[in-house]
Amino acid sequence: MIRTLGITKDQETIVDFPLSELKQLNLEWYWIDFDQATPKENSLLSNFFHFHPLAIEDCLMRLQRPKVDYYDDTHFLVVHKMNASELEAEEVNIFLADQFIVTYHKTAVPELEIARKRIINQGTTWERGSYYAMYQVIDKLVDSYFPMVYNIEDHLNEMEDQLNYQKNAKAMNDVFDLRSDLLHIRRIVLPMRDLLYRIMNSGRLGLAGPERAYFGDIHDHLVKLTEMIESNRELTADMRDSHMSMNAVRMNSIMMILTIVSTIFIPLTFIAGVYGMNFAHMPELEWHYGYYIVLACMFVIAISMIAWFKIKGWLDYFKL
Repeated sequence: MIRTLGITKDQETIVDFPLSELKQLNLEWYWIDFDQATPKENSLLSNFFHFHPLAIEDCLMRLQRPKVDYYDDTHFLVVHKMNASELEAEEVNIFLADQFIVTYHKTAVPELEIARKRIINQGTTWERGSYYAMYQVIDKLVDSYFPMVYNIEDHLNEMEDQLNYQKNAKAMNDVFDLRSDLLHIRRIVLPMRDLLYRIMNSGRLGLAGPERAYFGDIHDHLVKLTEMIESNRELTADMRDSHMSMNAVRMNSIMMILTIVSTIFIPLTFIAGVYGMNFAHMPELEWHYGYYIVLACMFVIAISMIAWFKIKGWLDYFKL
């Protein structure tokens, strides 16, 4: 589907006009949006608009890194939309000149409709309206990143308050999943940040001071997103390290408990082993009270060792 928007020299807005009437209209600038275009509509990129073949090739391929290419009369940009459900990048291609902007995308992009309605309702005070349309498109795409990062941040903060590091293995799996989500978002945000830096400092685009300030605002948003992502990644790393440390402490406590129990039973086992030998001449076996004396000795040894461990504070591990 192809959607059209034009601004006449009298600053009137014309929408959804046929491409065949484009040259007859007295337009100051126009915006053509290729929304999930058909192969026949794809051919218009070369047959009607005569864009550079390399730009058309990059436009039709998937998936390009965010970038800006400069051709003789047209600039070609690749920006990324973030898929909210899968946190994957979806490509939005922009052909830009002073008199027009052409956008091309293979999936639905609601942010473009928001930018389109904003231009229809409010117009633009920029001398080059096509650059304002590009600003609106990129700004709305970047704004759509924030809810996903905020959701992850809120989830992490909630988990940090409630997480039981010793027993809640499922919660830690959720932490690792969130860390993976942050990595996916980071792979989208960082290239977009670099692209905005190039746009701001590009002499080929010829941005005026006020225009550069608008794109600088988008760059600031991307810097903020980057800082949020890095902060949340550090939080997940801290939660992971705390979980591993607590598990190590708990494992050491279990090993200490087993060691104490084994230590108590070592001398008792030794005594039982000695008197379990089948030698004929063992005087103690003939004693009338020998059995009770041995039991008493074993009991005294066990109690003495438990008292010693208590004095040393080692029995506190049984409380963990």
